[in-house]
Amino acid sequence: MRIITGKYGGRKIKPPVKMPFTRPTTDIAKEGLFNILQNNINLDGIRTLDLFGGTGSISYELASRGAGDLTIVEKDPQMYSFIKKSIAEFGIKNAVVLKEDVFNFINHCNKSFDFIFAGPPYALTRLDDLPSEIYNHHLLEPGGWFVLEHTPDHNFEKELLFKTSRNYGTTVFSIFVNNE
Repeated sequence: MRIITGKYGGRKIKPPVKMPFTRPTTDIAKEGLFNILQNNINLDGIRTLDLFGGTGSISYELASRGAGDLTIVEKDPQMYSFIKKSIAEFGIKNAVVLKEDVFNFINHCNKSFDFIFAGPPYALTRLDDLPSEIYNHHLLEPGGWFVLEHTPDHNFEKELLFKTSRNYGTTVFSIFVNNE
């Protein structure tokens, strides 16, 4: 696993060997996602939210490409510690890591974000609730993007704010845009 480009480009991410609840986004899927983002969003200075932070890979990439404010939510103690350690090693100063359940965070969050990424465990029973939870809690700024990573077993085309999806084998990114 590596950071693709930007300030930290080429740096390797070496997560713990045993990650029972984590399924890192593959480099190929991550590269495809960031190609889409680079062509549609100015990442410089944006406020981001990474739900189900896992290894932190998406947030490191966002930081590397100039995101101004990063919030990462991860409830697993081992992965939370790994993210905190990696942020310190990379020297990322504009990140806050929260050890919390994502749905609890959504319920009490009083900020909104320009870009939200959610890479939940594929077996998450409330995965289908995430788009409406993000919308109903007003977490997405006008013009903001929400990307949900999931398997091809899920389809979000009828969800409010749905724009498109991209398939990378067993990984699908559904993209939602707040056009308000």
